[in-house]
Amino acid sequence: MSETKTTNIILFSGDYDKAMAAYIIANGAAAYDHEVTIFHTFWGLNALRKEEMVPVKKSFMEKMFGKMMPRGADKLGLSNMNFAGMGPKMIKGVMKKHNAMPLPDLIEMAKEQDVKLVACTMTMDLLGLHKDELMDEIEYAGVAAYLADAENGNVNLFI
Repeated sequence: MSETKTTNIILFSGDYDKAMAAYIIANGAAAYDHEVTIFHTFWGLNALRKEEMVPVKKSFMEKMFGKMMPRGADKLGLSNMNFAGMGPKMIKGVMKKHNAMPLPDLIEMAKEQDVKLVACTMTMDLLGLHKDELMDEIEYAGVAAYLADAENGNVNLFI
């Protein structure tokens, strides 16, 4: 009996292209029967945000972070060539032309393949994000849980 291989990804970046890379790798690893975890921290949490406004009580600073951060995977900017928002529109057009899956679809595919999507609770506290503002069917944990997963991981990536 062979041991199950594991892939652990820390998604720190809130850039569309980097989040896409994380989810493409996660879905590929899941297709190869790896147990996969994506630990979303800092700006990577924006990929898990719901697109609609969720009314929650926040401090002034939490409200400011909420207004400055993109709401949902489809609203993330590009790491290079963002061009005040034109870059993501251009890359999405090219992706559609080449039948590449957009990030929201890659996230849904990951859920279907039982990729464990984890939101970092410490970062949620720092940025003032509430569970109600994030997608359903995700998990919440701190760095200790990530380290426990990664300690015996076959593949550990920081994106």
